[in-house]
Amino acid sequence: MRQTPMALGVVDQDSEAYEWERAQVRRLARHLGYAVVWASGNSVLPLVDQVRQADVDIVIASVSDHLDVLTLNSVMGVVGVETVCPRLSFSRWADVQPGWSG
Repeated sequence: MRQTPMALGVVDQDSEAYEWERAQVRRLARHLGYAVVWASGNSVLPLVDQVRQADVDIVIASVSDHLDVLTLNSVMGVVGVETVCPRLSFSRWADVQPGWSG
């Protein structure tokens, strides 16, 4: 078991403000109590598979544009998502038991 919760940082490597965006992700992670590991922009793995492989507790993206709707949906099946700009929080999808009627 980890002693420090882990976050997967997501920043577009082609961004003109790449270093600034990384700093903003680190700042938010520190504020929320997470240590950061970084998603690989060169990976052939989809982001959700990188999340599973990294075994993180949350994804923090510098801007909401870095995650399309389908990626956001698939990641939320595994962990919650935070964005720096705009400041948004997306909770992990709840695990629903089969046969549960609400």
